Amino acid sequence: MRGYKTWKRWGIFALLGLLLSWAVSCSSGNVVSRQTTTGDRQEVEFWTMQLQPQFTDYFNQLIASFEAKNPGVKVRWVDVPWSAMESKILTAVSAKTAPDVVNLNPDFASQLAARNAWLDLDSKISTQERQVYLPNIWKASTFDGKSFGIPWYLATDITIYNQDLFKQAGITKPPITYEELANLAKQVKDKTGKYAFFVTFVPGDSAEVLESFVQMGVQLVDAEGKAAFNTPEGKAAFQYWVDLYKNGLLPKEALTQGHRRAIELYQAGETALLRSGAQFLSTIAKNAPAIAKVSVPAPQITGKTGKKSVAVMNLTIPRDTDLPDAALKFALFVTDDENQLAFAKAANTLPSTVKALQDNYFKTVPPNATSADKARVVSANQMKQAEVLLPTMKNVNVLQRLIYDNLQAAMLGEKSVEQAVADAAKEWNDR
Repeated sequence: MRGYKTWKRWGIFALLGLLLSWAVSCSSGNVVSRQTTTGDRQEVEFWTMQLQPQFTDYFNQLIASFEAKNPGVKVRWVDVPWSAMESKILTAVSAKTAPDVVNLNPDFASQLAARNAWLDLDSKISTQERQVYLPNIWKASTFDGKSFGIPWYLATDITIYNQDLFKQAGITKPPITYEELANLAKQVKDKTGKYAFFVTFVPGDSAEVLESFVQMGVQLVDAEGKAAFNTPEGKAAFQYWVDLYKNGLLPKEALTQGHRRAIELYQAGETALLRSGAQFLSTIAKNAPAIAKVSVPAPQITGKTGKKSVAVMNLTIPRDTDLPDAALKFALFVTDDENQLAFAKAANTLPSTVKALQDNYFKTVPPNATSADKARVVSANQMKQAEVLLPTMKNVNVLQRLIYDNLQAAMLGEKSVEQAVADAAKEWNDR
């Protein structure tokens, strides 16, 4: 889906704190009181993130269906650019002119949950209604034991690998664990002279390495938010990446270039595998058709925990909405089984409801299946182990920077692994 990598990146980093001013009136930028009734109808304002024009028809039909079933309610749909959402929603919430239903992700929404910005859904949604959704995904939209969001659409990363390079290296199957990945990296380098993969250690870029810590069994912070990674598991995770770099099994530009470089190298046939969303296969087909022909999807690589990462989009309802009941009814309608399944098929994402995910569309590879068909089934099969790996807390981007900075120092031989881990933990706690 267009913007998936942006979603993932903003969801983990930039959406955590770039909070600027904006007015809820999209045309003028001035703070105004929002009208909540039109004639004798209540008007629910609904914000999404960059879903126009690709899904305009879908949402127009969805809204028309809801309004037909709820004649007393009118829905006003506003689509907001990715890069503008965090500033716009923060100011709208502060000015008490927020939309009634807003599409965010748990990482950013949890920051506003800490400010008591969202409607407490535990008192509004019954246990039966809540059980419609995947338990691990529902948990992602909770803060301090309270539910602040309703899960919507999902995406999990998969491993995309180049069959030709695997064959050249004498490799018959893709790696499942990080241990297998390290062995494969050496074999690819020895046999082909190329790198098995690229991963970035640039502090403000992808969180793939930080997520790998969690998959390897590292607890990043404790219940009080203090560093919890200065442990044998944390040191082993540091050592893993340091060894790969020092042994020449990672490109040197891993310290200076971001995830985009991973994409460039894979599309150029210079790396054997790429971690990305299933949606990216269509991009490879467009940009590098020869590579696309030999690209095959496989499950996401993980550590001893077996955990797989997932990116989540949810719907939240501001606590100060004038129309809590109508807003909740609409949010539950958007995210019900039928509508989630329809949107997942239209957007090439995954649904967050149990029933929708059990549809044969996500279980069965059709005859003459494309790589995208296979990737969809691989992605869906991972959902039992999938969860949001990084803690929903303030300044997780700072934690990533401190870990990456010290990890780089260890890779360059400026610090021992033990010192790098201790320094990262101390710097975090000293904040």
